[in-house]
Amino acid sequence: MNKGERVAAWADRRSGVRRLVREGARRAFPDHWSFMLGEICLYSFVVLIVTGVYLSFFFHPSMKEVRYDGSYAPLRGQMMSEAFDSTLRISFDVRGGLLIRQAHHWAALVFVAALLAHMMRVFFTGAFRKPRELNWLIGFLLLVLAMFAGLTGYDLPDDLLSGTGLAVVNGTILSIPIVGTYLSMFLFGGEFPGDELVARFNTIHVLVIPALMVGLLTAHLVLMLYHRHTQYPGRGRTPSNVVGVPAKVRVVKSSGYLLLVSGAVFVMAAAVQINPVWKYGPYRADQVSAGSQPDWYMGVADGLLRVMPGWEIDFWGHTLALDNLIPLTVGVGLFLALGAYPFIEYWATGDTREQNLLDRPRNRPVRTALGVAWLSFYLVSLIGAANDIIAVRFHVSVESVTWAVRIGLFVAPAAAYALTKRLTLGLQRSDRDKVLHGRETGVITRMPDGAFVEAHEPLSQERLHLLTQHEQYRPIDPGVRPSRQLRSRISELLHGEGTQITKPTAQEYRALHKERTDDHA
Repeated sequence: MNKGERVAAWADRRSGVRRLVREGARRAFPDHWSFMLGEICLYSFVVLIVTGVYLSFFFHPSMKEVRYDGSYAPLRGQMMSEAFDSTLRISFDVRGGLLIRQAHHWAALVFVAALLAHMMRVFFTGAFRKPRELNWLIGFLLLVLAMFAGLTGYDLPDDLLSGTGLAVVNGTILSIPIVGTYLSMFLFGGEFPGDELVARFNTIHVLVIPALMVGLLTAHLVLMLYHRHTQYPGRGRTPSNVVGVPAKVRVVKSSGYLLLVSGAVFVMAAAVQINPVWKYGPYRADQVSAGSQPDWYMGVADGLLRVMPGWEIDFWGHTLALDNLIPLTVGVGLFLALGAYPFIEYWATGDTREQNLLDRPRNRPVRTALGVAWLSFYLVSLIGAANDIIAVRFHVSVESVTWAVRIGLFVAPAAAYALTKRLTLGLQRSDRDKVLHGRETGVITRMPDGAFVEAHEPLSQERLHLLTQHEQYRPIDPGVRPSRQLRSRISELLHGEGTQITKPTAQEYRALHKERTDDHA
């Protein structure tokens, strides 16, 4: 044994790393394309950290005014903050600075998009159920933190576009009763825009939010390893096992995926311009950037603000700006409903079993319909954030677009819910027909009596297993008392028509026993 092996053996006897690695390498991970959404989140976050560290070496988070004398001639000689001055120098004077700036911005957009898509995958497949409710909350908090990280980073350059958006944020904060003024004074270090804005946002963006996100990501990965990864139903897959590739194979594939995600972000950064702050100029409180829109993930808030009528009321000698307060309340409620859904579904179904197999969305009609309705509300709000651009491009009035969005906020979710539920029930019936009659072959045969019939062939065992592995509910017993019928009705709303929960909770057993005792009495 040479010296290097002796050092490695000494370290292994004291740390046990080799045993942990050996055990971890044998762990199986399911292999499905939708699981890559979570990896996009992780690897775009890595790109964010690396590019953010590089930018922090050259960025000066100060609102002290200086005269610009850099390479960009149209702004040379103008007074601006040190933050905007350093942003221009990063873009034009630092080698590779513009590429890194744009990669950082694109990585932020990809991170939030992948995080939302990953949460939707978890939602529609039911991966948030027991024992993974805590992981769902971690993902929800990561989404909220990512949005605030994007907001604070968006405002750091102190350009006219970000300043215009920040004025809207300040107005929304001021609309909060009682505490709104204090929050604004604390955030901006005085009256808007103040002199401490960039420094405080830089601390939040560079230190506070990344530290919280790293902690949440670590907790998410630890809980995923502890509870094991969920998997889609299929032949040989049960709630007590995991069918997939070994961890060592997964690590190699995941490492390659890290390079692909990083490469895609930098290709976008090199080919597609984003946030050209030199075109907007430095922020001035007496100017407003025309045609301004925030990044897409904050578009829902901006859209709700734009389509809200200018309502105000006087309450106990104070003016309540409902045109800001109501959109803020609706937006917060929209995301809180998403975060609380696992507990709402648990309360409605009373299902306390551990769930390790994922659902096919068609087998959970109401959950799928609720998710599509949530997304439709989000998309309509996002359209509202571009009402002025839509009006200009399509040569219509802004008022017409605004009213269309207002109506759509109420009509679109209801229509999306009804249509999605009917589609999922139709897909269930289609699956049932395939199981009973087989797959259509397209071969038409004429019978002796002159009728034409299409030949069917049996499905493969793998396909049959996929279509029948979900939980089968027995029909409702018409002799069950009303309390049980109510339970069956809740299950019918959640899982489809003509179904009921087959495994009552302990509380239901006691209630049923009491009903039977009362009947005998």
